[in-house]
Order: sequence, then structure tokens, then C-alpha cells
Amino acid sequence: MIADPDDRVPTEDEVQDLCEELAKLAGEHDLTIATAESLTAGNLASQLGRATSSGDWYCGGVIAYRKEVKYSLLKVPEGPVVSEEAALAMARSTAELMGANLAVAVTGEAGPEPQEDKEPGTVWFGVFDHGSVDATKRVFDGDPPDVLAATVAASVRILVDRAKSSGG
Repeated sequence: MIADPDDRVPTEDEVQDLCEELAKLAGEHDLTIATAESLTAGNLASQLGRATSSGDWYCGGVIAYRKEVKYSLLKVPEGPVVSEEAALAMARSTAELMGANLAVAVTGEAGPEPQEDKEPGTVWFGVFDHGSVDATKRVFDGDPPDVLAATVAASVRILVDRAKSSGG
């Protein structure tokens, strides 16, 4: 079985290259981008903030590590937070809070122990894209730092893909 190249742990340089590609696309398509993070605990925001001219296109992010923050600030319905429903609510609420036309939200379980009966490596990505929202689930292999790195890279890839299809 051939592994998906997107599932391997990316290098720091690879992630930064993706962020630079996103910066270019954001400028070309007049995008404003926001993030909501749980398991990545600000690592995604840190990567985006280092990209060229990030102050022009990156609105900011919300780090909602605790369930209560997700429920109160990001309007996640009470219940499981490693879920499609949580990812969708996080993406929409963050876009609204930040005034962004594109947002990604990540919620999941990096491990090493399961949470909410979800296996370690389970991640939900919510995306707000010019008024519509959708979510995707991925399961990454590895220890918690590997899952975190893969989640950050996948989040940036999602933003790049959406920016490419934006058309401005």
C-alpha cells in the first residue's frame, strides 16, 4: 500500500513554503483568512503569521483548547467536540468574529490516549469559504507531535486549495 504523501510529517520548510503560496494567493484573490484551533494550540496561527504580508490577509485566530471556550465563544453545541458539528461551528463562528471570507478550524485528538472514544490522530477540519461551510475528517498516524505537525500542514493545504479555487 502506498501512503498518501500528505500524510507524512512535513518539514518546517515545507509548511512555510505552503504559507508563502497562501500569502501570494490571498493577495491575488483579495482573501481575508482566519483560524480556529484546538489540538494545534496556536501552531497554525504561528505559521501563518510568519508568511509574507500576513498583516494584510491574516485576520487572526482563536485558540479554543477547552470545551467550554468552544461552547461559549465559538457557538459549538454542547456535546462532543471531536466532531463534524464542532468543526463546522468553529469555522463559521471564527469567520464571523474575524470578518474573514475564508477560515479553517481544527479539532481533534492528537493522543496518546483516546478522547470522546475517538482514536488518537483523529482530526476534523471545518472550512468557511465565502459563506458556505463544510468539514472533512482525517486520521493521522504517529505520536502527538507528528499528528500536530500533520494537522498544521493539512490546514494550510486546505486553505491553499480553497484560495486557488476562489477566483477572487
